[in-house]
Formats: sequence, C-alpha cells, structure tokens
Amino acid sequence: MSDPIKVAVAGAAGRMGKEVVKMVLEDPDLQLVAAVSVSKAGLDAGVVAGLPECGVALSDNLEQALAEHRPRVLVDFTTPASAFSNTELAIRLGVSPVVGTTGFTPEQIEELDKLCQARGIGGLIAPNFSIGAILMMKFAAQAAKYFPHLEIIEYHGDQKLDAPSGTAVKTAELIAQNRQELRQGNPHEEETIEGARGGYYNGFRIHSVRLPGVFAQQEVIFGGFGQTLKIRHDSYERAGYMPGVNLAIKKVLEYEGMVYGFDYFVE
Repeated sequence: MSDPIKVAVAGAAGRMGKEVVKMVLEDPDLQLVAAVSVSKAGLDAGVVAGLPECGVALSDNLEQALAEHRPRVLVDFTTPASAFSNTELAIRLGVSPVVGTTGFTPEQIEELDKLCQARGIGGLIAPNFSIGAILMMKFAAQAAKYFPHLEIIEYHGDQKLDAPSGTAVKTAELIAQNRQELRQGNPHEEETIEGARGGYYNGFRIHSVRLPGVFAQQEVIFGGFGQTLKIRHDSYERAGYMPGVNLAIKKVLEYEGMVYGFDYFVE
C-alpha cells in the first residue's frame, strides 16, 4: 500500500476551504499536513472545519507551512488577489497546486505553465470542480456545432467578486473552439440601458446574475429554427465540488505543466 498523498490547504477557514479540509481528513489516501488561514491562525484545522481535532494547527504563513511540512499538493481556495502569488510560490517549492480560485489571466496561466514545466511538476487551475458542471460545458461545446446561436446565463450569490464567473468563461472558450465567430442579434440593435444585452464574447452574450440566496447555476440556451435547447447545471452546496477536488489532487501528480480546466481530467 502506497503512502497517503500529503496535502496542504490555503484558505482553510473559508467556506470552500473547510470542505476541502473535511474531505482530506476523511480520505485514507490523503494526509492533511498543513492548513493556512490568516484569520484563524493557531486554531486546529479539524475543529474549524467542524470535525474533531486533527492535530494540524492553522498557520498564517504559507511559505513557512510549505517549507516545513513538504506537502506534495497545495489546494488553494483563497481570493483572486492572492491566488497567483500562492500558486507561484507552491511551484517554486516543488508543490503541485490545485487551484479553485478564479481570476487568472491567460498570461499568468502561461507563466505558471512554464514554471511547472521547469520544475517538472503538474498543476491545475479549475474554474469549477463539479463533475456535473464539466459535463454541462462539454455538452454545450458539442451542441454549438449544430446550434451556433446561443447565450449563457450564470447565477451566483451577490458576494461573488468576479463577473462573469470562471465557469462561464471556460464554457465560452470551449464553445468557441467548435463555432466560428458569429455576431448574433439584429445588426441594428441598440441598448437603451447600457449592458442590457450582457457581455460580448465571440459573437454571443454572457449574462451574470448576482442575488442573495443563490448558490451557483448556469444555463446555456441555444436557439434554432422553431426550437430551443437548454443545457443547465445547478449546484446546491459546496460539498458537491469535493469529489472533483479529490480526483484533482490524485490526478495532478500524473501530469507535467499547468492544466487550465478540470475538464482535462474528465474523459
């Protein structure tokens, strides 16, 4: 039997981070060796996540935690402001990053890929870890071959920082691979209220809804002559992402370079 994979979690006291801590502690193939949270430093990571004490105290210094405990994988659910520097630090220390934070630019992803290649390790930046959401993206990309007229509507809570969501952007990128750019709608249309038609991408529109009480949903609506097709995915709780995070921790060690999108791991 092989040794469990040593895992560190950044943002361990956050809503997603606590779910990651729970998942790691409950999987005998994984071992939580470090957890980082500036706001809860010194507290036991298991207790903060709602479990019994696990003996891993939260640290407020990511570099120190990685250097001292030498995990093989860092799971990062922090903020766009810190995710890039956290990921860069992990790679430089030889730790494979699995990142659920969005907001990376293509240039940053390319830079991180070069760092991973130089270190000979794998990394993953995933806008969404839900297997259902990944299938929604894949189905939408397939449908775009036959229904080039479409719009994306994504729904999140009103505290989400970025719009559109990383999932919507990744969906749009996958669709664009199967669809020639086609500017939709009346060529003479005019927005009487700025932004009413949503954000423009490759000829179609992306709409971001932000409301309290909403968790995470997305639908891709395709229109054709006499028919419409709607592909929709709904997430109801953060625990639904954990099977995907678990798979990513185990699969990222098999690759070299920075992978963008969890769909890479879902055949």
